[in-house]
Amino acid sequence: MSEFAPICISLVISLLVSLIPLGVPFPFASNSWTYPEKLSDYECGFDPFGDARSRFDIRFYLVSILFIIPDPEVTFSFPWAVPPNKIDPFGSWSMMAFLLILTIGSLYEWKRGASDRE
Repeated sequence: MSEFAPICISLVISLLVSLIPLGVPFPFASNSWTYPEKLSDYECGFDPFGDARSRFDIRFYLVSILFIIPDPEVTFSFPWAVPPNKIDPFGSWSMMAFLLILTIGSLYEWKRGASDRE
């Protein structure tokens, strides 16, 4: 049992570190049931107006897609985190080709003015 003592101690400490912050706010929190505004549909202070199904400008979607594009770049750049003497030339050149394709795409978007605000 003594060999499992450090594991048990770390489990107890991790449980305390994760559960104490969950329980500390309750004694200090006010009773939210006394405020009828908290029970209303919207907490912003006014009733909703207009239709929630209004049309959005296509630029909102375009900007969101433009922000998603760097995610694969970061994900596929992780293999470069290994020491340089462990990467063979094929792996190095394939990463260069990948980054070249992403750079060409970013330059194309920039030239087309996809990220310009109007």
